[in-house]
Amino acid sequence: MTQSLLHQILDYANRADPYPLYEELRRTPVHHEGGDGPYVISTYYEIRSLLHDPRISSDARNLASQADDPLPEAPQGEGALPPGFLKLDPPEHDRLRRMTNRPFGPPHSPRRVDGMRPELHDIVTGLIDGIGDPGRIDLVEQFSYPFPVTVICRLLGVPREDEARFHGWADTLAASLDPDPDADPADRGKGAHDARMQLGMYLAGLIEERRKNPGDDMLSQLATAEGEDGPMTTMELLSTAALLLIAGHETTVNLITNGMLTLLRHPDVLERLRTEPRLAVPLVEELLRFEPPVQLVPQRTTLADIEVRGVTIPKGAALWLVLASGNRDPKRFTDPDRFDPDRPDIQHLGLGSGIHSCFGAPLARLETQLALSELARRLENPRLLQDPPPYRQNAVLRGPRELQIACDGIRR
Repeated sequence: MTQSLLHQILDYANRADPYPLYEELRRTPVHHEGGDGPYVISTYYEIRSLLHDPRISSDARNLASQADDPLPEAPQGEGALPPGFLKLDPPEHDRLRRMTNRPFGPPHSPRRVDGMRPELHDIVTGLIDGIGDPGRIDLVEQFSYPFPVTVICRLLGVPREDEARFHGWADTLAASLDPDPDADPADRGKGAHDARMQLGMYLAGLIEERRKNPGDDMLSQLATAEGEDGPMTTMELLSTAALLLIAGHETTVNLITNGMLTLLRHPDVLERLRTEPRLAVPLVEELLRFEPPVQLVPQRTTLADIEVRGVTIPKGAALWLVLASGNRDPKRFTDPDRFDPDRPDIQHLGLGSGIHSCFGAPLARLETQLALSELARRLENPRLLQDPPPYRQNAVLRGPRELQIACDGIRR
């Protein structure tokens, strides 16, 4: 091969179907191309074990070198927020995640997500009602993107009149995650920095207001919490709110879009979903295995020498854990390249595992179940206008940049 496997994975040309590359990767479960480059782990059992291994760090400060890493950690410039808990290790990670979870899920807020079901349904209904011409629909622009970012705004307590500004910042920050070889790096960096600063200043003002006049939204509860861990600092609050904004909607955009693309390629399953709404629950689990929105977890680091499948990975080395490859590992899943919502054993890696498993998993699952169920019920004879669709540049968060579809009409 003229191009390394790692760079083939990052190559935009392979984005529509990276799975043959993952199959090739699995032939060498611990893949390393030398130098300070990352060790790439691609098989299910090894990935799952490392996700639970306390000798693996998520803190980039433990990385010995990034010299040869094709996905280096973004530099922390002036005004940058401190790392969110996604990029921290215990005990800091555990404290911040525990504090963030108090207003979000069990045991302190067991009905937070399920209680949003009527509001989520109203948002989905409004977006489908507003589609317009059924002969040409860009599902990403008109549905998959605005749905979860609106949900995050409502969850955090962003006033509805400010949601459009929030959408703009989220769009700019999400775009900055995609490596674009044709764009001027300075311009892209400035745009992302400006959006981050504006978002930070806006959130700082909102936090101050919520401390004075708290509501029942999540940001108010985080800003006024006085639990066993004490209150979050303002910087911790800003960092956590920014993490929830980006991680909380970006993966769901891709999950919904990948899900509808998969259903349109499997019209028999789409028809089943239209007539059997309860199918949505196992179907979303199979989607998380078959077409996960997060393809790989980069920049994990070893805190000690670790042996994996006979290979010693040295302390301070970079790890890439290719979740999407593990999800198609034939040693774990029977006929792994077949989409099967009736699959009986589906302990996938689509939302990670271990202490860094997806914080917003319950909300992402519910959003996607409602979204796909309603799209299946209301779109008459939906079909793809382009297959494969154009994909975004990002190899980590994989999803179509647009999904052009048509239907004969929209049911009420």
